[in-house]
Amino acid sequence: MINLELPKKLRASANQAHQVAAEIFRPTSRKYDLAEHEYPVELDTMAAMVEGLSDSGAQDISGATGGRKAQEGEDDGHATELLGNSNGGNMSALMNALETSWGDVGLMLSIPYQGLGNAAIAAVATDEQLARFGKVWAAMAITEPSFGSDSAAVSTTAVLDGDEWVLNGTKIFVTAGSRATHIVVWATVDKSKGRAAIKSFVVPRDAKGLTVSRLEHKLGIKASDTAEIRFEDCRIPKDNILGSPEVNVEKGFAGVMQTFDNTRPLVAGMAVGVGRAALEELRKVLTDAGVEISYDTPPNNQHAAAAEYLRLEADWEAAYLLSLRAAWMADNKKPNSLEASMSKAKAGRMGTDVTLKAVELAGPLGYSQRTLLEKWGRDSKILDIFEGTQQIQQLIVARRVLGLSSDKLK
Repeated sequence: MINLELPKKLRASANQAHQVAAEIFRPTSRKYDLAEHEYPVELDTMAAMVEGLSDSGAQDISGATGGRKAQEGEDDGHATELLGNSNGGNMSALMNALETSWGDVGLMLSIPYQGLGNAAIAAVATDEQLARFGKVWAAMAITEPSFGSDSAAVSTTAVLDGDEWVLNGTKIFVTAGSRATHIVVWATVDKSKGRAAIKSFVVPRDAKGLTVSRLEHKLGIKASDTAEIRFEDCRIPKDNILGSPEVNVEKGFAGVMQTFDNTRPLVAGMAVGVGRAALEELRKVLTDAGVEISYDTPPNNQHAAAAEYLRLEADWEAAYLLSLRAAWMADNKKPNSLEASMSKAKAGRMGTDVTLKAVELAGPLGYSQRTLLEKWGRDSKILDIFEGTQQIQQLIVARRVLGLSSDKLK
């Protein structure tokens, strides 16, 4: 049974993340929103702190190793399970994402050694690969110019040539693509075998044949770099393929897709963090304007703005609880694909609704740059899009609930 009260250890970790958000992220949030593509040097200090906590054993959140734990009795060097997390690794990551996104989601996405590619490494890497890549800063490259949400449409190729894989293709919208030290790239090893042949590869960013060709100008999360990356006869070692190189048509590409079961609750947590920030600021604005918000009086007997605030707060609470559930299931070895998509769909929609409604209710103050409300409204939109759009999440939920395959329900 899930306990909705966070354990003492996770509360301590969340408090540390909140201090970072309050002391580092919030004060520099507007600065890097106005200075797009400028590297936030303040994050170097934070990265050193996170690494120190990890090395001391006080907090195991550095790189990919925080989400891994060997199965009981397993000491033969084989791959460990995705869902066998130690000490609530997913829940800890969720709370850290929530608290730091409360400060600034763009800066949160720019934290060194905490990239989405690290979650992919934690999900499917062998123990030997984890020893090599567990402490790198890894971005994740999936989307291509020819497709967005249909991950099975990957056309970037990986061809085995002796002891090396040769990659060719173009990836777009790669978060931290120009800053990360490594890129986890989705590519097909055999186009004739469809999605079953899609594998993930760890590619050093300085590898010959890899080019960061463009940085995107975006609506929000401007502190985070979003890159286009091209692979032209890019060669990497044979053992840089994550997991098994064998193509299993029956299994499909579940190995690479299971990464999302870990990362989607984290994105939901980001939306929950931004939503909470907007609700707190909105409450201050309404209180200063003389609007009293009561939990003892029916909403329809209160000021219209107070009634709307209560609706937004209830929606936020639902998204928060769904996110906790998805992370808890992952930490307790329970399949959470349905719950991960539910949390992402709910939180993504909630984030945009709460932040934009906060801008509206705050009036001219919300639309100006005197507060961060308008920035949170812009930042929140991406959280309803990346890691699978709102529509894709609802499609996945429908398939799971109805028991239909992707071939039956498109």
